[in-house]
Amino acid sequence: MTETLSRGAANQAGAHLNKDAYAQAQDFLPLKGLDHVEFWVGNARQAAHYFRALWGFTPIAYAGLETGIRDRTSYVMRQNDITIVLTGALSPEGEIAEHVHRHGDGVHDIAFAVDDVRSAWVETTKRGARSYLEFAEAGSDEDGTLRRSAIHTYGEVIHSFIDRSDFHGAFAPGFRKVKKPARAAGGLSLLEIDHCVGNVALGDMDKYVDYYRDVLGFAQLIHYDDKVIHTEYSALMSKVMTNGNGRVKFPINEPAPAKKKSQIQEFLDYYLDAGTQHIALRTEDIVGTVRALRENGVEFLGMPHAYYETLADRVGDVGVPIETLEELGIEADRDEEGYLLQIFTRPIQDRPTFFFEIIERHGSRGFGVGNFKALFEAIEIEQARRGNL
Repeated sequence: MTETLSRGAANQAGAHLNKDAYAQAQDFLPLKGLDHVEFWVGNARQAAHYFRALWGFTPIAYAGLETGIRDRTSYVMRQNDITIVLTGALSPEGEIAEHVHRHGDGVHDIAFAVDDVRSAWVETTKRGARSYLEFAEAGSDEDGTLRRSAIHTYGEVIHSFIDRSDFHGAFAPGFRKVKKPARAAGGLSLLEIDHCVGNVALGDMDKYVDYYRDVLGFAQLIHYDDKVIHTEYSALMSKVMTNGNGRVKFPINEPAPAKKKSQIQEFLDYYLDAGTQHIALRTEDIVGTVRALRENGVEFLGMPHAYYETLADRVGDVGVPIETLEELGIEADRDEEGYLLQIFTRPIQDRPTFFFEIIERHGSRGFGVGNFKALFEAIEIEQARRGNL
């Protein structure tokens, strides 16, 4: 068996790991983790059904006309430590309707859990963040007080800061608990959000890397240049930013000049702005989870047989037979810290924009550098079918 991919080989290929990233991250903005991710969508009720019936999320809270909210409807969906909010407009006017009209369904808010929303807002805005919601605006009802502030980031995505220490309701003021939720799809073990990936325009990656470093105190964990993320036709560059405790990881991608259009440029062309391209959901049973998702109708990218012919030589034993990985389309990668298994869905809406990744980690903190070429070639097949390569 040939030698498995080492970190040194990855570095020579254009992938650079900063092992001191967590220590380098600043502590002026302590983040406890991700509180939730909110999507603005064209039809919140149907989106909630999609996440329940296909992805196994349980509806836990609702807001809308019946709860006194006049301009929007929201469904809060949860699976283990993953909370997704699906919000749709109730009229053709306003920022939600305009957002969906321009972008299609997409991520509006990647919200952080913090102990002090005032400090989070002050520390980030004084370092250059543009305010979206000042800390003085807080919601209260009989369930207590939910404190929130928010800032802008790339495109029209925002980061909210959430303090739930004095709130004991279903999700937020104006929401009611779903007392008898419809049964969610079974057989899934999605545990938490592993990372959220943002796509930005050519030349903007370093601007937002600097933003996360200077405004939010993040540090750069990994840099992938176009020597490693490329095929014969397309390429991109990516830098991964992380906070000090490693609970929040944000890869930021930009397209690189190439013969044809990259997946990043395709996203930008259809989303019409920078935005969140995909979210990775961590599992400890990727085989069982992917089987269940496929049976439920979730569509994944396919990988060619040639990828699996050499996989064992490259990654060694990853606890799952190669035949099973090929059957389900799961990819594997190894570095000096361990290995990971991953798979990517096709876009989950009509526009070729947002998709999900499922990832299972065994020591590796990487993002599947050894899979990039094969993955990009699979994506290019999809782009060619859409006439967008």
